[in-house]
Amino acid sequence: MGNEGSKGKPKSGPSKTIQGAISEIRGGPSSSTVTKHMEMARKSRILQLKGANLKKVPDNIAELCDVLRNLELSQNRISSIPPFIGHFNQLKQLHLSANNLDSLPDEIGSLNALEVLNLSENSLGALPDSLSNCANLRTLNLDSNEFQRFPNVVISLLNLDILNLAKNKIAELPENIDELNAAEVNLNQNQLASLAPNLSKCPRLKILRVEENCLPKTAFTKALLESSPVSIIAYSGNLFQESDFQSLPGYEDYQLRYTATKRKM
Repeated sequence: MGNEGSKGKPKSGPSKTIQGAISEIRGGPSSSTVTKHMEMARKSRILQLKGANLKKVPDNIAELCDVLRNLELSQNRISSIPPFIGHFNQLKQLHLSANNLDSLPDEIGSLNALEVLNLSENSLGALPDSLSNCANLRTLNLDSNEFQRFPNVVISLLNLDILNLAKNKIAELPENIDELNAAEVNLNQNQLASLAPNLSKCPRLKILRVEENCLPKTAFTKALLESSPVSIIAYSGNLFQESDFQSLPGYEDYQLRYTATKRKM
């Protein structure tokens, strides 16, 4: 009595709404939700599954490998990326931040069109050598991972503009850092106690962020300040005061570049 659900033909199972809610509780979106987003992606070429409570990359998105330009899988609970990711030959942006990744498949290097790769807030400590094949990669975000060593493979990325390695555990830079082509490098909140002398020879480096490390003022060489292309250095939170930095050899030349850059911004 008083139960509307008891009238008429008995239901054979829970409604789609209830099924969706049960699926969410069990740890993932309903298949109908993923299918709906996929249908939209066929037209927009963008698959948006951010914060969808996914534990794995849905197998059926492989159907979109010749269509997608932007794949958004951030803020899920994904622990591995399937090898079929390498088939997304049109993909320009891949967003995987805030997941549970501790490694990437070699197939990531098959993404020849990729321009933006966001892997922040995971548990990565290394990158596959195959990443060097992503010749069009321009932005690589590795913020808040578990890197203890600078990932040398990024030096092979000739079109890289922005490299973000903030909030890791990197203690030193490689000797061949001068081969890095990035224009902006973020190494804030690492464990750097020195900067490689060859850093001043990076051909395109304009912005260097090394805040909250363990750097003495002597880490900033005369060559870096006087004759490098670097025009913005963020250095607060290290083992010296601002006045110490201003007294370094080459500071006046750096200040001229800094002022000129700020005027353009």
